Amino acid sequence: MKGETAGEIPASNGQEDAMAQAEAKKTKVDELRHDPMMAHLLDSLEQGKDVGHYGRLVFTLVARHFMDEDELVEYLCKDSDCDETKARALIRQVEARDYNPPRRERIIEWMQEQGFPICPDSDDPDACNVYKDLKFPHEVYENIGQYREAKAEAREPSASTD
Repeated sequence: MKGETAGEIPASNGQEDAMAQAEAKKTKVDELRHDPMMAHLLDSLEQGKDVGHYGRLVFTLVARHFMDEDELVEYLCKDSDCDETKARALIRQVEARDYNPPRRERIIEWMQEQGFPICPDSDDPDACNVYKDLKFPHEVYENIGQYREAKAEAREPSASTD
C-alpha cells in the first residue's frame, strides 16, 4: 500500500479495538468455564434464570477476579431477580470486605438455603472447589494463608506469666 513501508502495521481503528475488547472478555469467561460450577452459573445466568442470592454471591466472589465491574454487573443482571442497583450493591459489599472465593463446604451450606443448585454435582467431593480448576491472583492465596495463621494463633493457649 502506498505510504506504508515493509513490516509497518497500520494504525488500528475503533472496530479493531472493539474486537480486541470482545476477545479479551471472551477469554475471561472461557477461563471461568474451566470450573464446572462456574460454567453452570454462567449458563444459568445467560438463560435468564434466578440463581438465588447465594448463587449471585458465589458468582460475584469468584468472577470478580476475572471480570471488571461492568462485565460482572452485565452477567448478574441477566438473573431474572437482579437489577443493576442490586448487582452493584452486592459487588460493593464483596469488595468492601475483600471476601475470598468460598470453600466448597460453604457453597454446599449456602446451596441448602435456596432452591437453585449452585453446585450441580454436590455428591462429587471434587465438585465446586473453585481453587482446583481456577487460578486466582496471588493476593487471594496470601489472604487465605494469613487467615489460617490468625485462626491457628487464636486456638493456641496463651502462655501464662506466673
